[in-house]
Amino acid sequence: MTRLAPGGHADVLVIGGGVIGLAVAWRAAQRGLGDVVVVDPTPGGGAARVAAGMLAPVTELQYGEEPLLRLGMASNERYAAFAAELTEASGGQDTGYRRCGTLAVALDSDDRAELRELHAFHLRLGLDSTWLTGREARKLEPMLAPGVRGGLHVADDHQVDGRRLLTALLLAGQAAGVVVRRTEAVELLVEDGRAVGVRLGTGESVTAGRVVLAAGPESHRLPGLPDGVLPAIRPVKGQILRLRIPEAYRPFLSRNVRAVVRGQHLYLVPREDGELVIGATSEEQGYDTTVTAGGVYELLRDAHELVPGITELPLVETSAGLRPGSPDNAPLLGPTALPGLVAATGHYRNGVLLTPVTADLIAEHLATGTTPELAAPFSPTRFATKVPA
Repeated sequence: MTRLAPGGHADVLVIGGGVIGLAVAWRAAQRGLGDVVVVDPTPGGGAARVAAGMLAPVTELQYGEEPLLRLGMASNERYAAFAAELTEASGGQDTGYRRCGTLAVALDSDDRAELRELHAFHLRLGLDSTWLTGREARKLEPMLAPGVRGGLHVADDHQVDGRRLLTALLLAGQAAGVVVRRTEAVELLVEDGRAVGVRLGTGESVTAGRVVLAAGPESHRLPGLPDGVLPAIRPVKGQILRLRIPEAYRPFLSRNVRAVVRGQHLYLVPREDGELVIGATSEEQGYDTTVTAGGVYELLRDAHELVPGITELPLVETSAGLRPGSPDNAPLLGPTALPGLVAATGHYRNGVLLTPVTADLIAEHLATGTTPELAAPFSPTRFATKVPA
């Protein structure tokens, strides 16, 4: 594939070089859709660099989210093959994909009752979810607190390392001919009611046959985007901790563990390399990504209540990122009300999980012009108002 000269024309132009944008670009290049360009000042960044990487469509499920569950399960089913293909295409970059399962536990009687209701909901939907007593949960994970009252074991919830995944996507895209422009998209170019490219921070313009908007919580803020095409994508701050499990303490946890502590969702994700990720706060603080003493304290306090032994582990990193949340917390996938513009954004807490299916669905639309059935409930036009002429 030819390399794009400065400025120039792309067949597919992707705005945003996070995990979604890079995956879409890689799949588009694989399908031979012409010159594929990604525009992002810091490609390989975004929420996935901070995220724990749980692949948990079942234990993340909330009432009323059945379409999102189907999308998440479809993506989870693709992950093993996706990760293997990506490792090969990137020249051997490991993605940290691990089939480990998730254990969701309750620490008091109220949480136990809520978890029981969730288990019944899982069973009504035909999901593979096993109820455990507190003793059975502690047998699976001996480091759990003695007060654990019960739990749900979901064998098909897994994990991936978001940082390794991003590195692999950058390398695989490069190998497939994707061009990455390390600059900002400062304006969407619209002519005759159609998206035709972007103006870059360098002053150049890149025209495009089709533009994919995958800029996370910045998506709706792109200058030049007509009113009504996208809803506001709100940033939801998440603070997260990374600890190190010394060799003498391994195995500390063998699977993802999650709970609700004091009304806040908490998860612990143990990596095979000895890293333990604890997350995450959920804060409506605009575009602020400050790590706060209060956020760190709350995560450590709640994690200690769930797994007391974590206080013996070295704390090696604190960080914060922004999840891109749509008005209904489900992604925007497919053609928008503006011809030539396709959305792949608004994934909220499921961006890493939904990466394989999003890339496949968007690439399918770009190749055929049709919207795959799995993407239909997530059309961006479910929010769109009339676009001004």
